Amino acid sequence: MREKNETILKAFRGEKTDYTPAWFMRQAGRSQPEYRKLKEKYSLFEITHQPELCAYVTRLPVEQYGVDAAILYKDIMSPLPAIGVDVEIKSGIGPVIDNTIKSLADVQKLGTIDPESDVPYVMDTIRLLTKEQLDVPLIGFSGAPFTLASYMIEGGPSKNYHQTKAMMYRDPVTWFALMDKLADMTITYVRAQVKAGAQAIQIFDSWVGSLSVPDYRYYIKPIMERIFTTLKKESVPLILFGVGASHLIMEWNDLPVDVIGIDWRISIKEARDLGITKPLQGNLDPAILLSDWKTIEARTKEIIDQGREMPAHIFNLGHGVTPEISPATLKKVTDLVHQYSKR
Repeated sequence: MREKNETILKAFRGEKTDYTPAWFMRQAGRSQPEYRKLKEKYSLFEITHQPELCAYVTRLPVEQYGVDAAILYKDIMSPLPAIGVDVEIKSGIGPVIDNTIKSLADVQKLGTIDPESDVPYVMDTIRLLTKEQLDVPLIGFSGAPFTLASYMIEGGPSKNYHQTKAMMYRDPVTWFALMDKLADMTITYVRAQVKAGAQAIQIFDSWVGSLSVPDYRYYIKPIMERIFTTLKKESVPLILFGVGASHLIMEWNDLPVDVIGIDWRISIKEARDLGITKPLQGNLDPAILLSDWKTIEARTKEIIDQGREMPAHIFNLGHGVTPEISPATLKKVTDLVHQYSKR
């Protein structure tokens, strides 16, 4: 193996780098023809249960695009079956859960996770990648309690999270019991990923932007504080990301996280002007990658220019790669980020 490129780890730690490092959420799979061919034969869960195959999908974008990190190919639902959640990933829908959480008794039925025995294939994939295959860092990840709970209560994707918020407001005892259960699972799951070789961790609180600032402070922030305070002991960079959550980033700024991921609804300059002191990750709108190159180039350069004013910046999208985005475009954008940002 070649010497590892650890530029992105320096940026995660807030250190100056020779260029702006880049990776893309959902870079593994989605738009890649090789992945689509695999999906004709295997489901997402079937791929993740086969370490050699899962490692291939994970490292493919590193080889094709030249990005500065790999993101482990799996789903935020991956650890939930181990604690007793009946989840299925349905094509065109997403995660669907039959045994939804409706009461404290339902929460109390949930078990705990032992990653090495419950999801050994995830740990084996991480070891395979980090010990043998990658020359860039591997980012592990987990869903955050609110986002996981939203699926577990709603039974699948939701546009408004009414049932989730109704439980939060109506039955705080059950709500906080569920938050504690999912926080424990997240901590155990992430620790195991780090022990297996993951060099950074991203916590996806994808749907927490549906909450107001006061509700976030009361119902969510103490749980996130506990998760990140505990995970800080693992000595790897911790990233927090959510969609439509610009109004929450000042709350995130005083959590013990290393990097804040933002979507396109707020610019890097606006975040900095608000008083964000941590390194920022983001934040090109994925839809722009379906535009003409002149537009893509201008928007990418604008983000890089604003990122230069921060202590450190990691280029990414404001959400994940969509199936329509051309792999050639992702390669071209990666090259542009690297070349334009060279100091």
